[in-house]
Amino acid sequence: MPPKSIPLHVNGKLTRVSVDDPDMPLLYTLRDNLGLHGPRFGCGLGQCGACTVHIDGNAVRSCVTPLSSVGKKKIVTLEGLSANGKLLPIQQAFIDEQASQCGFCINGMIMEAAAFLAHNKNPNEAQIKQALADNLCRCGTHLRIVRAVKRVAGA
Repeated sequence: MPPKSIPLHVNGKLTRVSVDDPDMPLLYTLRDNLGLHGPRFGCGLGQCGACTVHIDGNAVRSCVTPLSSVGKKKIVTLEGLSANGKLLPIQQAFIDEQASQCGFCINGMIMEAAAFLAHNKNPNEAQIKQALADNLCRCGTHLRIVRAVKRVAGA
């Protein structure tokens, strides 16, 4: 069976990818076909959050999202969050709070936090913790991550 050419709208650009299996995880297409390394492979089960991207503004685990389910929806990876090289306030807050140690989970944390803040402009600490509860970090920077989100929410 010949590869299929599938249109994708990623980070504000329409592109086409050639894939053998349209039901492959979106994560593989983003990383392997498009060279976008913001979304990371963590657990492969949608449980850790390292692969989080935005699809039509919602945080989605790309490791369990079949490419074929995306259709004409708009995908944004960490690389597409900033505009003209200017970081979003949430990205800058993660830097300012030194919320990253190894950096493996941070891409997913930022993507989850950005989607959450887009839907909830003024969350309290409990809401922030709940929103990030399914994103795993083994380094233990949770307090700094929550402070970064609170910094933006309070701005």
